[in-house]
Amino acid sequence: MSNQWDFETRSIHSGFNQDEKTGATVLPIYETASFAYDTAEDLADAFQGRKFGYLYSRIANPTVTAFEQRINALENGRGAVATASGMAAIATIIYALATPGDEIVSSMSLFGGTFQLFQEIFQTFGIKVNYVDPTDILAFERAISPRTSLLFLETIGNPKLDVPNVSKIAELAKLHNIPLVVDSSLTTPYLFEAKKFGVNVVIHSTSKYISGSGHTIGGVLVDLGNYDWFNCRSKLIKEVTAKAGDFAFLARARRQILQNTGSCLSPFNAYLQHLGLETLALRMEKHCSNALTLAQFLAGHPRVDQVIYPGLPEHSDFAVAESQFNGKFGGLLTIRLQTLERCFQFIRRVKIAKNLANLGDAKTLLIHPASTIYYNCSEAEQAAAGVYPDLIRVSVGIESIHDIIKDFDQALAEV
Repeated sequence: MSNQWDFETRSIHSGFNQDEKTGATVLPIYETASFAYDTAEDLADAFQGRKFGYLYSRIANPTVTAFEQRINALENGRGAVATASGMAAIATIIYALATPGDEIVSSMSLFGGTFQLFQEIFQTFGIKVNYVDPTDILAFERAISPRTSLLFLETIGNPKLDVPNVSKIAELAKLHNIPLVVDSSLTTPYLFEAKKFGVNVVIHSTSKYISGSGHTIGGVLVDLGNYDWFNCRSKLIKEVTAKAGDFAFLARARRQILQNTGSCLSPFNAYLQHLGLETLALRMEKHCSNALTLAQFLAGHPRVDQVIYPGLPEHSDFAVAESQFNGKFGGLLTIRLQTLERCFQFIRRVKIAKNLANLGDAKTLLIHPASTIYYNCSEAEQAAAGVYPDLIRVSVGIESIHDIIKDFDQALAEV
């Protein structure tokens, strides 16, 4: 039934309708470490998979399960695994699919935390990462080798704000029988229908737009059910198919990676993010409209050198973004103000916008990426990610757009 509902209905009713015992319509928080069984035989059956049952919240928890099911319904997927953070979701996927000696072909337009994960953990672990321009399909093709275990990209580069043509990259991945993994944190299931564009596994940092208020950390991965895990390159996944069949990837992600690394989502955070999904559609509409209006205002401002936003017609990826994101362009933009000093002056003078390391909040947020998230990257690495000394990243909130514009205008007047 839920697959027949529109997005807004699924975001409110999927995964949990009401508590069977009490009739409560708000998801209960099962804040417990473990779950008791009446007999030793029952617990043994649950541990050995002969019957379903919750065992330990590090493995699965009813509150977390409800959140996973709602996300999965929004993505029309095969199943979801929630994690402690977006970074944990990415790490879980790579541990599940790659082993030392394998390779990843990744977009070079990456969030700084993802780049550091690749460089400081997986490269030293013996997994080679080949970085390419995400808007260059031939670059992806040239980088693929017999050892490539997955292709990785972001729907919108953060903070470069370039937009890859996902369907073309998906065709290439299918041709080479390689899973395409896409981070859709900036677009959410509301803007980007990952399965429609051929993505095999989609990731969300649920700390951002999904939770919506900057009050929690979490992540989730979704197997979209359109990849043949029986014939994948990973020997580890093939081994799991003997027991789990089509659910082999999810089984390895949960039972072998999440369970052993302990990167589980807490029940309370799952509750908050489950609640955030109910208003996701409304908030994303406002984020997108505010961001477009602010970008248009700043593009004509004499004290702003450059505005980068996929929704501006002069953006090189405008047409791709328009077709992929249902005519919307997300809530993130960047501005360049000539010098680092001018950036710092501007950040000091804004009154509504907050200066902090997050995005997707109801509040408008600012950060100077070069001196924060990317401070330990080389100039070449920063440039590849679209980071410059005079660049500010703006996550546009859902406040009155008139107040946001007035705040930016008065701050720019003093720069």
